[in-house]
Amino acid sequence: MDTRSPDQRRRIMQAVKSKNTGPEIKVRRVLHAMGYRFRLHRKDLPGKPDIVLPKHRKAIFVHGCFWHAHGCSKGQLPKSRLDYWLPKLEQNATRDREKVEELEALGWKVLVVWQCEIQDADDLRERLSTFVDEI
Repeated sequence: MDTRSPDQRRRIMQAVKSKNTGPEIKVRRVLHAMGYRFRLHRKDLPGKPDIVLPKHRKAIFVHGCFWHAHGCSKGQLPKSRLDYWLPKLEQNATRDREKVEELEALGWKVLVVWQCEIQDADDLRERLSTFVDEI
């Protein structure tokens, strides 16, 4: 049973963004501070990656743990309306896998950064550096 009224739930869901989220901005700031330049949300690429480094042919997706069914503590299923949430989250995860495969088939390297993985700035910086600079 939902603890919110339908109007409250609607306003909460409307506030959920798909672009320029907090985790995405944090990853962009780290990349920019490292001297990398990038493009955002390129519509001509499968899945519209959050961050694209065209010079390196690298794409980065910054996924929210809940919305993309990560399985960590932030990605836990809700306790109500499982008949709605299970198929929705499974569909999101399936679509994510398909878009990564499409990008890789086009010759792009892809990195998925999860919301729960960005807390440690040093680890994030190392991971991004390793990904972008790999040959």
